[in-house]
This record gives sequence, structure tokens and C-alpha cells, in this order.
Amino acid sequence: MRVRHGIAEWYGQSLLGLSPTERRRLATVALDEHPEIPSCPFQPNAPPCRKPGGVCSIIRYAPTETGRIARSEGDPVIVCPARFQQSSMLMRWFAEIVGFAAEEAMQAREVPFMHSTATGKPAGKIDVVLAREAKGTLRWYGLEIQAVYFSGKGMRSEFLAMKADSRSQPPYPNANRRPDWRSSSAKRLMPQLQVKVPTVRRWGSKLAVAVDRPFFDSIGGPGDSPRHDLDDGDVIWLVPKLVPNQAGGYSLQRGHWEVLTLEETNAKLLAAAPVQRSSFEGELSKRLQPLE
Repeated sequence: MRVRHGIAEWYGQSLLGLSPTERRRLATVALDEHPEIPSCPFQPNAPPCRKPGGVCSIIRYAPTETGRIARSEGDPVIVCPARFQQSSMLMRWFAEIVGFAAEEAMQAREVPFMHSTATGKPAGKIDVVLAREAKGTLRWYGLEIQAVYFSGKGMRSEFLAMKADSRSQPPYPNANRRPDWRSSSAKRLMPQLQVKVPTVRRWGSKLAVAVDRPFFDSIGGPGDSPRHDLDDGDVIWLVPKLVPNQAGGYSLQRGHWEVLTLEETNAKLLAAAPVQRSSFEGELSKRLQPLE
């Protein structure tokens, strides 16, 4: 049976837990037809959602014979960075790993890290910095949070389908979409780490990376003997997971963590090898078209 990725969490709520009326209302918000934007339940003080369309995570769905969602399969994939902020679990976990007592740990978001040599203005930031000040000494660690991009048709057609639908079970996703692991890892995350890690290392600290379990599994998953000594590498990998909760939604929980060198991290993020020439040229032949 074919499966397609569709909305798992929408404006902080599980899609399968929404009524048809609630789905239609959220669809009007996602289509910019409603002035009241729902708050984000995962961020401190629950500010209005800032992600266009409001999709927090996506998941694979199997269809019924009548074109409705039959069931979900596998884990949700986080597509919004704010989803990692639920209950401050990630930062408390991070503080514990680096040896900061919860009552002493502090954080700062979007701290400027680079500046333009032409204008002097900030040109790059660290997503979050975890720090502790004690006895006149400042210790800190950076954290980069990487959600996943998806490829395929945009979500607008999905929102339109939800807006027009009144049946109890949500409609099956109407287009093929999939997590774009390559763009999220080798094209997005790896260049940032290559720039930031050497400088942070030179300053005597380390950088952490937070990705969800499906992302981490896509680049090879845990090592055979995960290292938990901070002196054994340059990058602290934090891999939380979304698990079903009693309310019918998902909760962010601690998962796997390990320490890797920058070189090991780069190799993990590449997670790809060239195809054989015959395979490449065979696929090329199928795609060739006359110039327009």
C-alpha cells in the first residue's frame, strides 16, 4: 500500500485529533484568510505562530479505499525549529549533559557570531547559547537547531482540500511530498558547522546540534559505540524524539546523544556516494529533451 507524507501537527495540534470544523478554520488561517493566528504552544509565553502555513511536523499516512487517511506510519518529522522548544526539555537536557545545574543555566537566542567585512553588520548567528556565570567565570556552549525541509508540491493544495472538507476523517494527502534530508543536512547544516565549529573550538568551547530521530536515522543513526565524553569530539549531537501522548498528540522527549569530531560529523552529513557512471548516463538518457 502506498504512503504519502502529510501534516502530522498543525498549529501545535495533532491533525488526526482535529474536528472537521477545526481543520477548516486552520485552513483559512494557513491560506491567509483569517486574521487571528493561533499561538505556538511550544514556545515560552505562547507567541503567535510565525511559520507560514503553521505545519509543525509531517508524517507518513496510508490511505483508505475512499481516499481518506487510514493510519499514520513511523515517527513525525519536525519541519519547524520552534517545535524543539516544547517544555524547555531540550535545553534542560543540554544543560545536564554539559554539567550545568538547572538553577544556574541561562540561555540567549540568536547570538551574532559573524559580521560582514563590508558593513560590519551581523551576518550569521548561533541559534541558542547555553551559559553559566559563576565566580566571575563565563562558560558557554552553542546550539544549532535543524528542522527538516521537504520537497515536492507546496502545502497550499492541502490547505484548500482541508478547507473544503467536512468528513470526520481527514482527506488523504493530495500530492507527493517527502523530507529533503540532503538539503537539510549536507546543503544547510554542514556548511554552518564547517564555519562555526573551528572558531568555537578555538575559543575553548563546543557546538551542539539538535535534530529529530528521523533526521538522525537518515544520516546513519547512532554509532556502534556512542561517545559521551565531551573531550572526545567537537560536536555534541542531541537527538530528541516525538512520541505519542495520552492527549492524542505528540510530546518531545529525550532520545540519543553522542559526541563526534567535526570530521566525523561531516562524513555523517554527506551520507552519500556517487552512482556508477552507467547508472547516471542511463538516467540522463531518459531525461534528455530538445532545447525549447
